[in-house]
Amino acid sequence: MASINKSTDKKGKTRYRARVRLKGCPIQTATFERLTDAKKWVQDTESAIREGRHFKTAEAKRHTLGELIDRYIENVLPQKNDVKKITTQLLWWKSGVGDYLLSDVTPALIAEQRDVLLKSISKRGVTRSPSTVVRYMAALSHAFSIAVSEWGWVDDSPMRKVKRPQESAGRVRFLSDDERIRLLKACKESSYSDLYLIVVLALSSGMRKGEIMDLKWKDVYLSDGFLVLLQTKNKERRRVPLAGHALDELSQHAKVRRIDTELLFAGNNPDKPKNFYKHWLNVLKEAEVTDFKFHDLRHSAASYLAMNGASLAEIAEVLGHKTLQMVKRYAHLSDGHTSQVVASMNEKIFKGQL
Repeated sequence: MASINKSTDKKGKTRYRARVRLKGCPIQTATFERLTDAKKWVQDTESAIREGRHFKTAEAKRHTLGELIDRYIENVLPQKNDVKKITTQLLWWKSGVGDYLLSDVTPALIAEQRDVLLKSISKRGVTRSPSTVVRYMAALSHAFSIAVSEWGWVDDSPMRKVKRPQESAGRVRFLSDDERIRLLKACKESSYSDLYLIVVLALSSGMRKGEIMDLKWKDVYLSDGFLVLLQTKNKERRRVPLAGHALDELSQHAKVRRIDTELLFAGNNPDKPKNFYKHWLNVLKEAEVTDFKFHDLRHSAASYLAMNGASLAEIAEVLGHKTLQMVKRYAHLSDGHTSQVVASMNEKIFKGQL
C-alpha cells in the first residue's frame, strides 16, 4: 500500500511526502518537490521490496566506503597475513574515496582511482607498478566480498567490473657464480654475525625472508635434517629439508643459541625478529651486487634447482607453491635437462629400430 501527501511550508513551497507500506516490511518514506518524482519513487520502491532488492540498497545508503574499510580492518584483517601492508593499501582507498556512500561507489569511480594510483609516486619515490596496483585492488576487492557475503551492506561488488592492470612477467634475477661467492664472503664479514646463515638458508631452501625470521627452535629438527614452517604465505604447513652446508651452519648456530627467546634470529627485543635491512644493503654494496633484493635469493634457489635438473613440480614443492604457474618462469633454465630426458626416452623406446 502506498500514499502520497501534499504539504506546503511557511515559504509557500510545495512538498510531496511518499509512503510505502508492505506487509512484513518496515515503512519506507521519502519527500520530493515534484509529484512525478514521488510517484516514480513509490513504483520503484514497491518493485524493489517485492524482488528483495530494496533493503540491500538501503544498507548501501547508510554506510560509507570508509566505514566498510574500518570494519574490515578491525574484524577481518587480524586473521590474515601481511596486516600492515594490507592496512596501508586499504587506507589509501579510504583517503581518496572513503567519504562516498557505498551506493555511490561505482566501477567508474574505482577505475578512476585505479588510474590515479598507477600514476602516483610511492614512499620510495618511484611510480607504482601495475603489480602493486593489482595488490591494492585485491585488498579492496576482498573487503567488498565480505561486505556482500557476510554483512549484507551491498548487493554486489563494484570491483568485479573493473579491469586490473596487466602485470609484467615475473622477475627472475638470480646470482651468478661470481656474485654468489662475493655476496657470501661479504655476509661472513658483516657486523651482523647471523646474516651469513640467513642468506645460506635462503639460497639452499628458497624460504622467504619472513619465513626464515619467524623460525622458532621448536620447529627445527636438526637430527632429522628438516624444519617446519607454520606461518607461510599460503597459510599451509610446510616441511623444508636441510642438507649439507646449511645444516652444518644451523647446527653450529644451535650451539650458541640465546636462552631468552624462542626465535632463531631475535633482535634486541627477544619477542621480535632482527631487522637487518641496513646490514643487507651494506653487504650488497661491499659485494658489488646490483639490482638485487633479498627475495631474489628465493629466485636464485629456484633457478639453481632448475639448472640442476629439478622438474617444475619439484621446484613448486620446495618453494611451497600450490600450482606450477608461479614456477614456469624457471622453465627455460631446465631446457637442457628436458632435452636430455626426451633423448633418453627416445633411446630406450626405439632401441633396436635403427
